[in-house]
Amino acid sequence: MAKKDANTKIPVEELSAEEQKRRQEELDYVHQDRRYVGFKETVAYILNDASASLNIGQYNERFIYDIVKIDFKLLALQNSIAGVWDVFNDLFIGVIVEKTRTRWGKFKPWILFGKIPLTILGLWSWFVPIIFPNTAADYIPKWAFYFTMSVITETAGTFSAIAGTGFMATVTPHPVERTRLMTQANLISSLFENGPNLLFGVLYDLTINKVTGWNLYHLFLSFALPLAILSAALSFYYIFVAKERVMQTIERPSIIMGLKAIVKNKPILLLCLSDFLQNFSVSKGRTNYYIDVLGSSSYKTLVGIPASPISYISYSFITPIRRKFSTKAIWIMEDLWTDMCWLAVFAIGSINKNFKNKWIMLPVFAIEECLEMCVYGLRKVIPNEIRNEAMDYCEWKLGYRAEAMTGVAKDLILKLQGVFMGTINNLIMEAVGYVQGKEIGTQSDRTKWWIFAMGTGIPVITGALGIIPKFFYPLHGERRDAMYADLLERRRLMAERVTNADAEELLQIAKEEISGAYIQNKYE
Repeated sequence: MAKKDANTKIPVEELSAEEQKRRQEELDYVHQDRRYVGFKETVAYILNDASASLNIGQYNERFIYDIVKIDFKLLALQNSIAGVWDVFNDLFIGVIVEKTRTRWGKFKPWILFGKIPLTILGLWSWFVPIIFPNTAADYIPKWAFYFTMSVITETAGTFSAIAGTGFMATVTPHPVERTRLMTQANLISSLFENGPNLLFGVLYDLTINKVTGWNLYHLFLSFALPLAILSAALSFYYIFVAKERVMQTIERPSIIMGLKAIVKNKPILLLCLSDFLQNFSVSKGRTNYYIDVLGSSSYKTLVGIPASPISYISYSFITPIRRKFSTKAIWIMEDLWTDMCWLAVFAIGSINKNFKNKWIMLPVFAIEECLEMCVYGLRKVIPNEIRNEAMDYCEWKLGYRAEAMTGVAKDLILKLQGVFMGTINNLIMEAVGYVQGKEIGTQSDRTKWWIFAMGTGIPVITGALGIIPKFFYPLHGERRDAMYADLLERRRLMAERVTNADAEELLQIAKEEISGAYIQNKYE
């Protein structure tokens, strides 16, 4: 059977010499290192990436457990109510963002709209112990205030997150440059992104062990407030400097078009299914294990020291690995590698109650960290690139972009699931006998084992099915190259038509966008 051109749908040998030459140039373009984003914007891009890690998020649970003290049943109820609201507001926020067309772009206004209240209101949650001092864990007014602040902050964050995800997919039309930006941002920001949590962990240990005489609540405030303000400032700078370079259709897509962009987008469906299955994992992280079982949060820093150089070196693996393996193969490999590492830790710790012996477990965790960090760069870049490819696939398949609704689709099922799993995880902590505010290291052996298991093996086992959809990811090899070559040509044609069009022709172009007719104009 004769090979057909992916765009014209006719045999390649029947194209004119000029058409064949242009087509080859388009295919070659996909692998070129093209630059659309300048130095200033690249720096801003990196700072924005770093801003997301300027927090002490690893210790948010400890803030609730040690200082605020909200009952696990109330936390479970809060998670259920907030989760339902989160799912609902995703739908209407996604539609609002999708229909936005302004001279500042499609996404910038909503990122700003979300960031401002997100920053201001997010600060208030740290003052709960001052507003409600010395109250019981089941004190309803305290819980109601904390819950209200959380809901408002989450809503503002939804605007910012939906718009931000779409915005990141439009800063450059070229897939190689997009991967380069993500690699640079993750590499450079990783040099200091763990700094706040590492430093806070050391001071936290000194405080709870009464070495310094400091007040634990004041320690939280002295870190949380400055970091939140600095993070917001860096993010604002990027928003003002960056540009949207991928054209949106003149016509605002309808809700039906947004839903169509999801249903007919196989990459995003597979990505959603993989995340959905993987997020059935029962997990409470490993910070609680280091504190409540081994006795010090600083052990987390200690075991990570040997692996730290490897995490930076791993970014150098991305380019050669991407040349040799498809996106799908890398996605699968990273998942399997990481899961096998943690299952090994779980097995060793479960033998003869080794999980309580720091002299055995600290070297085991250190070795695991070294092995896991070999694929750290891939884990940071590839999933984001897959999401961006899925958004480009929508434009290629349907003739228009729907970043907001696509992002909502990806998060919607996960948030519904998060309502359930968040409730389950909090109830499990109570079921295994965890006592809030108890002296470090005095939880029962049964509770300690569950804390260890929910940070190592149980998340892997309960989320194992998430790898299956990855085997069906369609955008790799020649198909991916053909998609980006087609998009280059379509965007060029569209830019030429819009630049030279009068008012009447712009109306016609808008109508053609909906039908996808402009894509075929060149070949009629």
